[in-house]
This record gives sequence, structure tokens and C-alpha cells, in this order.
Amino acid sequence: MASAGLDAPRRPCRRIGLWVGWGGRLRAGGLSYACRRGRIVTVALVDYGSGNLHSARKAFERAARECGLSASSITVTADPDVVRLADRVVLPGVGAFADCRNGLTAVAGMTEALSEAAINRARPFLGICVGMQLLATRGLEYETVDGLDWIGGDVVQIEPADASLKVPHMGWNTLTARRAHPLLKELPLGETGLHAYFVHSYHFKPREPQAVIAETDYGGPLTAMIGRDNIAGVQFHPEKSQSLGLKLISNFLRWSP
Repeated sequence: MASAGLDAPRRPCRRIGLWVGWGGRLRAGGLSYACRRGRIVTVALVDYGSGNLHSARKAFERAARECGLSASSITVTADPDVVRLADRVVLPGVGAFADCRNGLTAVAGMTEALSEAAINRARPFLGICVGMQLLATRGLEYETVDGLDWIGGDVVQIEPADASLKVPHMGWNTLTARRAHPLLKELPLGETGLHAYFVHSYHFKPREPQAVIAETDYGGPLTAMIGRDNIAGVQFHPEKSQSLGLKLISNFLRWSP
């Protein structure tokens, strides 16, 4: 009698091009994602008028193909219903905190859709750059603006201890892991590891140090990656971070918190 697993009968997951066992799950590198009853696994990149959506979409499509997903699983959308029902949600963001927060609020129902997907349905969520900062309690850029308050803390101006370091923090920098996390799986970090690409003048200071997943150094430690439960955010741009960014996106697509 065939044992469950590799010897078990297989069936196709329609429209994705994945083959899965009768249990309906594909295992990859210790991480997994579900074949949702034969339908495509959807990844929603939120369009609210802020973010490098073209580059982000291309990076996610490439990572999806390398994971065995169809590139058509990646959707750029301003439709709250699509976000609400997505299997994974990505919130990019470029510009000032207040502008991004106002842009998000201006899309009717989008803030509620994000909460439904990430908080109520516990779908994997990734914030990028200002999209990560919006997870904070408030942003203090020019004025005090409320964030989503999913991870307690403030977004404050970078003040390097070395006066020769200019703000914004722009360009390539290293990452130092502060704790293990599935999104860092098989990512070589530190001085001899892969580098990430940053462009920011403000940074996230969480209330709880354990929320920090990784830091970078720019005249002092800056939060480079933050998270709790199914929610994560990166200050750097994975879509511009070449090998590091592609691997992190692949890990996100496989992540089952």
C-alpha cells in the first residue's frame, strides 16, 4: 500500500501549475502554502496611489514563478474586496507618512479590508518602506498622524550619531538579525552577507524590542524589519534589493504563520 506523501496519488492545483498530494499542501524548504481547493493562491499588492507598484509587481511575479506559482497570482488592486479575500497582502509605500496614510484612507473601505485580511483572517501581510511604517501607532513626520497601530511604536526622524552621515539614509546597507523569522530563512546577513537597498528619512521605533526582526546600522541601529504573528514589515525595498529581496519575497510567498 502506498504511503502518504511522495508515493500518494497526486492531483493538479488548477491554474497554478503546482502538483500537490491529496492533503492539498505543497511543501517547499520547510515552508508551505495551501492549494485553496483548486483555485489560484492570490497575492494582493495594494494600490492606494503610493508605492513603486510596477517594480514591486515584477519582483513578486519573478519570485512567484521561482516558487512554482503562476505570475497571474500577483494582483495590483485598489479594490477592497480583492484585498479582503486575498491569501496574502502586500502594502507598499513611498513618500511622507501623512500622505500615505491619507491616500489609504481615501480609498473607501481599504483600511477595513486590510484589517479583515490581516487581523481577522490572519493572512500573511507584508508592509514595504512606508507601508511598514504605517503599522506603527503614529508617525511624527512634520505632524502627528495616526497609523494602523498593529505594532505599537512611533515613526521618528533618523538622527545619526555621526554628523557626517546625511539624511535620508539612501543606498545599500547590511542587515543584522535580532531574532529568527521565516522571512529570513536561508538569507546570509551581516557584514559578509547580502545587502538591502534603503531610501528613508524616518524610522520605526517599536515599543517592544522583541518586535524587531532585523536592524541596519546608520550612525546607530535602525529598524530594518519588524513583525508579529502573521504581520511583517521591511524598511528597505525588496524589489530593489536584488538577491536578498528576491529571496525574502519567495519566503513571504511560502510563509504559513
